Amino acid sequence: MPLASLWIQRIMIATSVSSLLLRRGALAFQPRGSIRTSYSSISNINPQYHFGQESRLFSTSAPQQPSQKQQEPSKPKNQKPKNNTGGLRRLPVVKSPKELMDKARKVPLRVKTDTTIKNVRNRARKHGAESLNAMSQALCIPLRDIVDGYKREWRRLHPFEKVVADLTTRARQKKDGLTLQDVLNDIHEARKMLLEAGKEWVYKAKHAETAREADMYATQGAERMLDLYQEFAFEPVSGILELQRSLRSAPAVQLDTPAVVLVGAPNVGKSSIVRYISSATPEVNNYPFTTRGMTLGHVEVFWSDDDTIARAIIPEHEKKRKGPSADVLAGKYAFSQLCQVMDSPGLLVRPETERNEMEELTLAAMRHLPTAVMYVMDLSGEAGDKCSSVEDQLQLRKDVRARFPRRPWIDVVSKVDLGIVDGAEEELKEILDGTPYIRLSIHEGQGIDELRQEVLRMLGEVRVVLDAMAAVDDRSARN
Repeated sequence: MPLASLWIQRIMIATSVSSLLLRRGALAFQPRGSIRTSYSSISNINPQYHFGQESRLFSTSAPQQPSQKQQEPSKPKNQKPKNNTGGLRRLPVVKSPKELMDKARKVPLRVKTDTTIKNVRNRARKHGAESLNAMSQALCIPLRDIVDGYKREWRRLHPFEKVVADLTTRARQKKDGLTLQDVLNDIHEARKMLLEAGKEWVYKAKHAETAREADMYATQGAERMLDLYQEFAFEPVSGILELQRSLRSAPAVQLDTPAVVLVGAPNVGKSSIVRYISSATPEVNNYPFTTRGMTLGHVEVFWSDDDTIARAIIPEHEKKRKGPSADVLAGKYAFSQLCQVMDSPGLLVRPETERNEMEELTLAAMRHLPTAVMYVMDLSGEAGDKCSSVEDQLQLRKDVRARFPRRPWIDVVSKVDLGIVDGAEEELKEILDGTPYIRLSIHEGQGIDELRQEVLRMLGEVRVVLDAMAAVDDRSARN
């Protein structure tokens, strides 16, 4: 066959193969559309209740079902959706910079000399280049994983966790002026610097004039990369390690458990109510940006059917039971569920831009978590905080209710045994415009039974919405 024809045939074969690869690549990376899922079934249950548009719980898009040609492997049928936040605990594990340096320092020692190369200089060149490359990778790969891992997991956080993470990083920013993005940028730049230095020293080792020179470059290059890491990467990695400890310590929030959150000004008796109507030794969820926690109590609610609450008990927190209760197993009730009652940090009447971290945490819980609201007021004039005046509490009630008009809600006037400031109750009635409220005195036992019934009612309403949302998620997962 003539040489020209042979080359033409080879070019035609190469063109065909390239075309095939391009078509396969286009198919593999073909963007998939999305379909819209109607959530009218949720709003039809009780259209006045709304848990926040920003919450991931109410995402209105579902992945399009792939065609037969693009059919993906089916997921296990018994795979359950994640029922809590916990995304902050999925952040990449960061080792201490000293540990990373010590590990990298030992890597070149494990690089074996290629004894098949008879020329001493060439053998030293190869060993030096491979040793330097191994150290460069040992220093740079963990830095890359930190940056990529944080960016990936940050996008996957539940909206409530994003607020917690933002508040935590802001607290750090107040401490040293650095944001999370600043620290990640510093780590990224340090990695680029180490990569360039590694390439430079590898080149020197590969082109050394003698075996001794190759060994010298290997030693000097390793020392130089460790010095660069110490100078440019050590501090930002230490910073991200400190931030990680704080973020991973944040409590995970149950998203499939009905909850009632107590909201109000500081020192109006919210914690006392939580401790009295829920578990005797409630948990305290501590957040890394404050020394104040969120008190979390539990109430075990028994349903006789899907719509009817039969009774509720206060469980012993120390003795968490695994599996259904004996009454459920005996058939007395259809099922039971451990519901949550949360105290929240006090809110003040002030612009949003002036709120502190704990106030923002309270609003985030109301905005993003499946909770009903108990607004607590102390109208005795003895709340003990200059920011908890009767006027401020009533104004705060109007502001918060206007912001969350569709939440299950109950108003509670606490400490009525201490009396009520003249005119305060009349003003409250005018604000409520006929909506009932509960007069409560834990000290005298007034209003407690009524309050418990209202708490159960709201928990039942939240559970109905959560069940409807879970049914929609199940249908979306099957499609």
